Amino acid sequence: MARLGVKGAIVGGEYIPGDVSVDEGLIDQVGLPAGDGGIAVPGFVDLQVNGFGGVDFATASSDEWLHASRLLASTGVTSYLANIISNDPTAIDRILRVAADVRRTDDAVSSHLKGLHLEGPFLAPDKAGIHSRKFLRDPTPNLMNQWCELGPVRMTTIAPELPGALELIRHLAESGVVVSLGHSNSSAEEAESGFEAGATAVTHIFNAMAAVSGRAPGLAGMALSRDDVWLQLILDFVHVDKTLAKVLFSLAPQRLIFVTDCLPVTGTTSTNFTWGGTELQLLDGRAVNSEGTLAGSVLTMDQALRNAVSLGMSEIDAVNATSLNPMKLLDPASKGPLHPGMPADLIVLDDNLEIHDVLARGVSFVRQEVA
Repeated sequence: MARLGVKGAIVGGEYIPGDVSVDEGLIDQVGLPAGDGGIAVPGFVDLQVNGFGGVDFATASSDEWLHASRLLASTGVTSYLANIISNDPTAIDRILRVAADVRRTDDAVSSHLKGLHLEGPFLAPDKAGIHSRKFLRDPTPNLMNQWCELGPVRMTTIAPELPGALELIRHLAESGVVVSLGHSNSSAEEAESGFEAGATAVTHIFNAMAAVSGRAPGLAGMALSRDDVWLQLILDFVHVDKTLAKVLFSLAPQRLIFVTDCLPVTGTTSTNFTWGGTELQLLDGRAVNSEGTLAGSVLTMDQALRNAVSLGMSEIDAVNATSLNPMKLLDPASKGPLHPGMPADLIVLDDNLEIHDVLARGVSFVRQEVA
């Protein structure tokens, strides 16, 4: 058994004073006599990771994928969904097979792949963003069934206004696949129908959807109005203005889920790269194509946490948005991380919310004696 030496921990969404001990890869005790400093928080759960450290999950081998998972863990992300944008169905077939292999060979000192987020191809063409329109299609249960059989599909993004969308949303919700609405030009009424059919989240709110106006609240307005919808947010100060972020903190702090939507170049020095068949350039933290269309981000989750607190969000709400909330989206029955007996996937943060240590299933990246 080893103690972390922290003053307190966030357990199940609440602050518990005192130290934390780890034994054989599991949380042993919380609330022990306080250590010298810092706080233990649950490992980050990122539901939208396109790749990391130069590895693109859409083209990676199993070994490359595991390498990216190890690099990702060093940023505090101890579990994640690999995000796959719209692609040719045969390419998605291959990606799913590789992901299934990665899940079988996942090692201890890495971020754990919980499954895939298929961000497409059932998206509205006029809100496709960086997605290639040639791969978009109307929703079909048969194709989704095929993909779910091939690999670990945990979440998908669907535009609810498309023909067949509501039928597919109902089918997926009954099958245990999380449905998030996004890349959509839906009206508020069409969005409401999607939520009533079983969708439980909105993908990168305010991005790739109709703008909110006084007489047309659209998908974003409908999502904000419902207490049963999780709001996924890219908090890099590029995708969403700081003022709008503060509005979200005020209206729905307990329903926010921070995602990075990080691109494969995240964690590298590359500024010119190809992703999804599109040439992109990184300019002042903005990844754009030749027409200026915004792609994903180069955000890391620890920076998203600090960004939230810098705008006035409470540390507890911000930590929950990086861990507890995404866990509950994937598993509504989850009691939350850092409880005794649960895997020791956690981070030790200093007083400036900088990462001091990361433990993945009890194995430390800094202080090897913890394991």
